[in-house]
Amino acid sequence: MSLAKFLVRRSLQGLFVIWGVVTAVFMLRFVTPGSPVDFVAPLDASPELRARIAAELGLDQPMYVQYLDYLWGLLQLDMGYSYISSTPAAARVFARLPATVELAVAATVVAVVFSIPLGVISATNRHEPADYAATGFSLVGISTPNFWLGIMLVLLVSVQLGWFPTGRRAIGLWPAVQLIWQEGTLAGILVWLRYITLPAITLGTYFTALITRLTRSGMLDELGKEYVRAARAKGLPETLVRYKHALRNTLIPIITILGLQLGTLIGGAVITEAVFTWPGLGTLVIDAINSRDWPIIQGSLIVIGAGFVIVNTIVDGLYAYVNPQVVYE
Repeated sequence: MSLAKFLVRRSLQGLFVIWGVVTAVFMLRFVTPGSPVDFVAPLDASPELRARIAAELGLDQPMYVQYLDYLWGLLQLDMGYSYISSTPAAARVFARLPATVELAVAATVVAVVFSIPLGVISATNRHEPADYAATGFSLVGISTPNFWLGIMLVLLVSVQLGWFPTGRRAIGLWPAVQLIWQEGTLAGILVWLRYITLPAITLGTYFTALITRLTRSGMLDELGKEYVRAARAKGLPETLVRYKHALRNTLIPIITILGLQLGTLIGGAVITEAVFTWPGLGTLVIDAINSRDWPIIQGSLIVIGAGFVIVNTIVDGLYAYVNPQVVYE
């Protein structure tokens, strides 16, 4: 099987997964206590007014009719209308999506930049102080709750030292990049970096510790194999042996974990977003749950699920590229 056919098959499987997510999210509204009408109608609304609101929301139709209407709307990128905020649900969800993606990608970059070198150093200096320091850091990183780390960073780095803002997002990445093209200034990027640094560190610390441990164990396994000893016997530089040969084979499971964790970060940044008042999907979902804004809840969960599937499909492609045996199996 060629790489193109492999990716097509994975994409079709991903579409079925997204359809399952849409179905599960749609059914959630019917198994959850309460009705959206309760949050739209006034407290003293008459039965006639409540029935009219239910008809406007389409809640008076049979379940299968509502389901088919919802699927047809999603095909047109219509996630419904939020009567709580008086805006289309898709507009609010997609307006918050860039902030969440920026935070997830920034946390992943922080993790990769620090974890892979730490893992390599730890593996190549086994049972030495560098190894103990790296493994100690990974243990602390995995054991530290994100919300506590975020609060501590705000108190120490932001409030006490004043190096970074306490929260929010003054400018997005794309507008900051546009400023470079239009005005030739890095001011926008610098502001963006100041606001995203602490949230990215908070969200990426656990990820950093996880990849460090995985890199260390993978490197220890690869460095003991025959091809490494053969490369050393040929007189290849140790740096080339470590980073071109051993590390490349170690990257296969790391890429898998990267994809899984990136999808998890997109949907699991709720606590970090709440601590830093980051205007992403996490805070939007929390607000929507509190107000029972079902179009926003459903739209956000579907986008998060679709993002997870897309990221994993891309990771499958990278995995097959790095390890061609995956394509032919």
